Amino acid sequence: MKKYMWPCFLFVIPALAALKMNVNETPRSEKRPNILFCIADDASMQHMSAYGLTGWVQTPGFDRVAREGILFKNAFTPNAKCSPSRACILTGRNPWQLEDAGNHVPFFPAKFITWVEELGRNGYQTGYTGKGWAPGNAGKTDGVPRMLTGREFNSIKMAAPTKSISPVNYAANLREFLKTKKSDQPFCFWYGGHEPHRVYEYGSGISKGNKKLSDITKVPSYWPDNETVRNDMLDYAYEIEYFDQHLVRMLDILKESGELENTIIVVTSDNGMPFPRVKGHIYEYDNHLPLAIMWQKGLRKPGRKISDYVSFIDFAPTFLEAAGLGSGDQRMQPVEGKSLLGIITSEKDGNTDKTRDHVLLGKERTDVGRPHDWGYPVRAIIKNDYIFSINYKPDRWPAGNPETGYLDTDGSPTKTEILQAKRNKTNSKWWDLSFGKKTDEELYHIRKDPDAVTNLAADPAYAKIKNELRKQLEQELKKQGDPRMSGKGYLFDQYPYAEPNSRNFYERFMKGEKMKAGWVNETDFEVIRE
Repeated sequence: MKKYMWPCFLFVIPALAALKMNVNETPRSEKRPNILFCIADDASMQHMSAYGLTGWVQTPGFDRVAREGILFKNAFTPNAKCSPSRACILTGRNPWQLEDAGNHVPFFPAKFITWVEELGRNGYQTGYTGKGWAPGNAGKTDGVPRMLTGREFNSIKMAAPTKSISPVNYAANLREFLKTKKSDQPFCFWYGGHEPHRVYEYGSGISKGNKKLSDITKVPSYWPDNETVRNDMLDYAYEIEYFDQHLVRMLDILKESGELENTIIVVTSDNGMPFPRVKGHIYEYDNHLPLAIMWQKGLRKPGRKISDYVSFIDFAPTFLEAAGLGSGDQRMQPVEGKSLLGIITSEKDGNTDKTRDHVLLGKERTDVGRPHDWGYPVRAIIKNDYIFSINYKPDRWPAGNPETGYLDTDGSPTKTEILQAKRNKTNSKWWDLSFGKKTDEELYHIRKDPDAVTNLAADPAYAKIKNELRKQLEQELKKQGDPRMSGKGYLFDQYPYAEPNSRNFYERFMKGEKMKAGWVNETDFEVIRE
């Protein structure tokens, strides 16, 4: 019997292998693509020069990736804060589907495996330079610290142009990483620049970046338009350009090593610029982020500009599909995102998929500074040029309590200017927009009001639009199992802050303990008089 069964197995095994190849779509016999994921720290979409929206920032590296690849015009992070935004990228799930990891500075749940970990388990050499998933506690597996973005490559340093810029030589560390892989082994490398995260060297945009205050044609209406703020914006621009310089070098390194053609290169940012009313909030400059993808071997028509709405949760399924990993090959929790591979390999411009007509956004605790370390819960939808959001706890301070320094907004010259204008009774409008309490609903017409300063939620003329957006938002959130939709939003407030030195910040500060809050200025703390 065995004599006759063996030929059957010889036939069945190749057949099963072929079936698996079709499911995975990327045959293992072909060389699987490399992945270079480049993510700036706190850069808004408007400030990559390929978009043509800002003349005072020049990003030739990003522009090359967009020119030789694809420029996405409507890419959004679901949450505009470092930890949760990066968690969404790595898991393919929205922040309300990530338990602790939906908050900033969390304990990362062991159940959520990242695509980098999966690629490493399936033959990829993985590593990162700069900032990986952070800040927070990634935990351990079998007593070994988890490497959510691969092995660290930060040993090679250089003389940075300012004391505020990281001394890590990102590009040189990529070169060092490439030496560690086998010649025929695919790789996944995460370039997490620390720039343009604060702090900045004040005036460096002018003194070292050769910029002028007059280069800025428009200051957002929710900030003062003065020399201090313009300098702050130019310093931010200078650090974006520094991030981009390393991207340029990395493209050259890939070409020299013969890896450029078969490397999927993604360039983006984790959240918007670290200025008042941007990072940590939910508006146009906050969640709308730059995205360019280049893959010389896989792109059929480079230079396209895509208008489809895409979310950061779409990265995970894209990379898994490109690597030929089906659901049976990986241990990740089910992803919510949709692969971008169809867009990448098509020849269509503009709108390529009618179902990609909106994105969902949301946040819980994006920093401490409120009683009990509570967050400021919001859910939102962007569709048809409108952004509609629900503030579930409008009695709380959106940027953190005044007496604890508005900890959800990084300290900066711009923040100081706004606070001083309020204290001096010069202008309170900027403070109201950046730090004041909000209504329970907000609705803005993005195209007509990109700064989102005219709330249309209470206008009867927009009632139908608001109600339709709210209905769709809540239906999708329920389908995705958002705890807020089943009356369990309190769970997010119960997840502990992973950094013990800042945990229970409000209570400890109010009792007189000297708390370290190095990300804000001492003058940010308000003196509250009874």
